[in-house]
This record gives sequence, C-alpha cells and structure tokens, in this order.
Amino acid sequence: MTRWSSASIRVRLTGWYSVVLFLMLVVYATATFLAVRHEFYEQVDDQLHDDFEAAEGLLARTTDGRIAWSGNPHHDPDGDEDRGVEVWSATGELLYRTPSLPAFPPMMPASITPGPHYQSIERNGHAWRTVTAVTLVRDLSVVLRASRSEERLRTQLWEILVVLILGLPLVVALAAVGGYVLARRALTPIDHLASEARRITADRLHERLSVPNQHDEIGPLAAVINETFARLESSFDQLRRFTADASHELRTPLSVIRGIGEVGLGETRTAPEYKETIGSMLEEVDRLTNLVDTLLRLSHADAGAVRLSKEPVDLGHVAREVAGALTILAEERHQRVVLDLEEGAVVMVDRFVLREAMTNVIDNAIKYGPRESTITIRARSERGEAILTVADDGPGIPSEHRRRIFDRFFRLDEGRSRDQGGTGLGLAIAKWAVEVNNGRIWVEEGANGGAEFRISIPMTPST
Repeated sequence: MTRWSSASIRVRLTGWYSVVLFLMLVVYATATFLAVRHEFYEQVDDQLHDDFEAAEGLLARTTDGRIAWSGNPHHDPDGDEDRGVEVWSATGELLYRTPSLPAFPPMMPASITPGPHYQSIERNGHAWRTVTAVTLVRDLSVVLRASRSEERLRTQLWEILVVLILGLPLVVALAAVGGYVLARRALTPIDHLASEARRITADRLHERLSVPNQHDEIGPLAAVINETFARLESSFDQLRRFTADASHELRTPLSVIRGIGEVGLGETRTAPEYKETIGSMLEEVDRLTNLVDTLLRLSHADAGAVRLSKEPVDLGHVAREVAGALTILAEERHQRVVLDLEEGAVVMVDRFVLREAMTNVIDNAIKYGPRESTITIRARSERGEAILTVADDGPGIPSEHRRRIFDRFFRLDEGRSRDQGGTGLGLAIAKWAVEVNNGRIWVEEGANGGAEFRISIPMTPST
C-alpha cells in the first residue's frame, strides 16, 4: 500500500483538489499571458503602422537624389532612440536610415511580398519590431521599413510572467488550505457517525444513529447504517430465540430418556418391562436424532453448502407424487385428499428440494387438520408463475402469527405439536426449499376458515 493510498480522505481530497486547481490555473495563466502578449504586439504593430504612414508623407528626395526627412520636426524619428525608419532602393541600396537604428540586415526588394510585413529582429542584444512594405517617394519606388524597440514591451511581459509564476503557487497553497478546511468540515458528520456507531455494541443494537439532515449525502448513509443495525438486531433476536428453542428441544428428549432410565433402574423388572423401557428410550433417541439432522440441514442451507441440481419439473406431477406418499397418513386420520392439478406448470427447480418443501407443507396440513376433514391440493399456472395451493379445514392461523409461522421452532400449540412428534422446523425447511428455487411461500385464510399455504415459482419459458 502506497503512502498516498493510506492517507486520510481529507488529505487525498485536498491533494486532488490542489492538483486539479493547479492545472486549471496553469492553463488559465498560459492563455491569459498569450492573450496579453498578442494584445501588446497588436498595439505595437498599430503604432508601427502609424509610423509607416507618417514616414511615407515626410520622406522626400533631395536635389542630389538622396532621401531625407522633411516636414514637422516633432515627427522626426531621429530624436527618438526607440524607433526609426529605413529606405532601400529597388536595387537593394540603402538610401536612408535613422541614426538611432542599429545596422539591420540588408533588405532584398525582390523578396518583399505585397502588403506590410511584420517581424521581430534581434540586433546587438536588443529586440526590434519592424514593418516593411514597398512605397513611393516622389515617384521613386523604394522599400520602407519602420522599426520600434520591443524592450519596453518585453519588460512589461516579463513583469506579468513573474507575477503569474510567483502568484500561482501562492494561490494554490491558499486554496489547498481552504480546501482542507472545507473537506474537514464536510467530513465532520462522518466522524460523528463513526463515534456513534462505535458505541453501539451487541447489547445496544436497539439504539440508532442520529441523522441531523436527511436530505444531504450523509443522510442516506446514516439511514443505511440504521437499517443494517435493525437487521443485525433482528438477526441477534432470532439467534437468541433459536438458541433458546434449540436448547429446549434438545433438553426435552434428553430429560425423557434420563427419566425413563432412572425409573427402569429404580426397581427390578421383568424382561418385557425392560424391553418396553428400552423401546421408549429408543423412540426419544430417534426423535433427538431427527431433530439434530434437521438442524444440521438448516445449518448447511444457511451456509450455502447445499448444491442444487435444477431441471424442468412439472409442479402438478411432483404434487401428485407427494400426495400419494402421504395418503396413508391422511387415511389414519380419516381425512380425504382432493387433487386439482393442472398439467404444464413447468418450473426450473431441484426436484428433491422442492419435493421436501411440498412434503412438509402437506404433512403439516394433515397433522393439524381436523379428523375426517378435507385436504385440497391445487396446482395451476397464472401470469407466468406456477402456484401450488394446500388448504385444510382446520382452525386456521391468526393473522398476527402468519409472518412467524415459518420461523424455526415456532408453534401455535406447543403441547399438541410435541405430542404429534413435530419439531417446529418443517415450515422453516419448506421456506428455505422454496426460496432457494427462486420461489416464495406464504399462508392465507382459506375459503372454509382453515389455513391455505401457497407456493409460487416462476415458470420455465416454453421453447
């Protein structure tokens, strides 16, 4: 891990902000300097154009054919060391030069393009800006070059450049300090959330983080953390209930086994009586083994260790198989199982896992349905879903218990469930088996007042 990646968010925000600001200011300063430089040179070129036009009107030919300055002496460039003019003949002969000008390179009239030509010339460590064009002096075609010194211009540009170069780091440094202060202020609510979250332990999961402003970016974060705490609280509560219920369920058969053993050893008995005692103990051992196996299966399901082998399965066919296997249990209670199974409700599921869910739901309806009642099993397709309905004529499930009916070890009637051999885990397994196959299971009040369990699974698209 690099030092930069391990730095705090404040430092990284300030660093990125400073780098981006520095680059933006460099681009802005460069563009500003180039624009100012262009403007300054345009001003010098305008002044050179004026000098050129003034020289055209004030240069004259002498009697001996030479070129001389005439007219208003205030326009005489000879008294100004920062500017001057040169006149060259068509043959490349120098006709006139202001004394203050250095000896510039000779001009070749043949190379002069039509119109004014601007350029900068370095001479003896001194920069000059010039404009050159062909003109007439008393019907004599000559090449006229007006010049102005660039020293003042370059001095001004250098001062501007120094200000930009020296001011840029200062501005970035001040902006970095301000950015760090703003970042620290902006991240203060996160520090507040961290301190509040730190005090919420497993014993204080009922507490929640305070959300001063629900509409800024910190508000949704605090809301998500509170939702996480709520889920943790619910999970801890379920774990505590599960641990207490599992301990109770395991303790009951162990107490029964111990009691039977103590009674059997309390006095001398006959062989048939000992055989009956051992049989009772084995029944409790079977019940205890079944409970442990079920808990292990749920534990594997929670850990995602159960591998599924999904295939296209007709929901009605599986329901018919399960109902046929459980019919003998219904006959013992003189119950009638009615099947209303629609063909073609094909779902992509693990056949054996789904069969286990159906077995638990139908077995539950048979166990808790009244004697000589009717168990109705329907399978149909509706809006792209295959729906299995198992309805009984029993007392039903109160609405306040319908959400908890699928919790582990939850029972409406503790005594009756235990007498009938139930562990309170059947519907929990059914819920897992349905959901792992991308379905859902719920319970409603039946048409005859009993309980109506429904399993819904998305159907496989027909090819």
